[in-house]
Amino acid sequence: MNTPVNTPATLADPDTPFAVVDVHTMRRNIARLKDRADRLGVTLRPHVKTAKSLDVAAHLDSGTPCPVTVSTLAEAEAFADGGYTDITYAVGVEPRKLPRIIALSRRGVTLRVLLDSAEQAAFVTDASRRAGIPLPAQIEIDCDGHRGGIRPGDPTLVEIGRVLHDAGCLDGVLTHAGESYFAHTAEDQRLAAKNERDTAVAAAERLRAAGLPVNIVSVGSTPTAHAAEDLTGVTELRAGNYVFFDLVMAGLGVCRIEDIALSVVVTVIGHRPEHGWIMTDGGWMAMSRDRGTAAQAQDQGYGLVADLAGRLIPGLVMTAASQEHGTLTARDGAVLPRLPVGTRLRVLPNHACATAAQHRGYHTVDGTRPAGPAPAIEAFWERVTGW
Repeated sequence: MNTPVNTPATLADPDTPFAVVDVHTMRRNIARLKDRADRLGVTLRPHVKTAKSLDVAAHLDSGTPCPVTVSTLAEAEAFADGGYTDITYAVGVEPRKLPRIIALSRRGVTLRVLLDSAEQAAFVTDASRRAGIPLPAQIEIDCDGHRGGIRPGDPTLVEIGRVLHDAGCLDGVLTHAGESYFAHTAEDQRLAAKNERDTAVAAAERLRAAGLPVNIVSVGSTPTAHAAEDLTGVTELRAGNYVFFDLVMAGLGVCRIEDIALSVVVTVIGHRPEHGWIMTDGGWMAMSRDRGTAAQAQDQGYGLVADLAGRLIPGLVMTAASQEHGTLTARDGAVLPRLPVGTRLRVLPNHACATAAQHRGYHTVDGTRPAGPAPAIEAFWERVTGW
């Protein structure tokens, strides 16, 4: 994590738009969930798809490569190159991915694959036998009707488990409470976490009752990871967004606005006073098109606006975006501030994963240090391949 010699001195220097991570805030977020996982007695397996950065991952467990989750094989390969050897590929596997998976296995990487059908189990076990390498596979369990997985009571669960076990590939079960992102109260999130655990444990118990070993029972989403009160029967907890957090998580009450570690620096490039608009050079190519807060009690547009030191500007919201232009407007009776052309601002994102994916890396700052006119840049952290 060395700062390149040409790294600009402050947030006033690089060409905009660019992504910024407040390292102090990020570390606080990481410690919060790690402490919770420790209290609940489970392994924390962070999902690195959010930051896609070895520099960020180095903060997850005191610089030691820890178990991680990925969403692409490019991520798996990049993190394997970075010394990570315990990886879960948490997207349903398909046949053409298997040569790359086997190649990683031959390098000594434990790369778990995910499946939810007899068809997938057949081609995974066939490839495993041909390669002479047991490919650890987890059966995806559907806990809330979101995307993939099978229900614990589905008769194919044991059939799939037996096919995997006979080839030495059965590794465990995995579920993800995707609907928790629409759980708008603390009680709803607590119930989602309980359901997530209960569903995964029920599936594991059904497999064990059929004489099949289940080593890993994996659950997790950022909302449920922070709401879980009892993870008895679970072995590991997964989450990814928690490292940066975002406005969707703040809208759910999972975090506070001040816990959002990621922002995008933009520059004022014009004004349309007849419309009440301030124009910036940061459109959806900088922020993404994600409008996740539109379904929440408070719609935050494309993001809340802060000054360069990270202090929110009351009532100022990014309400519209074209490819390279962002439109800022005042709401709730706020007065549109006077922001001359050239003024730099920071925009907090709706969805950290989507916004991060628009950038090749992050300039880092420490929000606890005196900012002066603009916070000093400490380093530039690159993102890995896989977006």
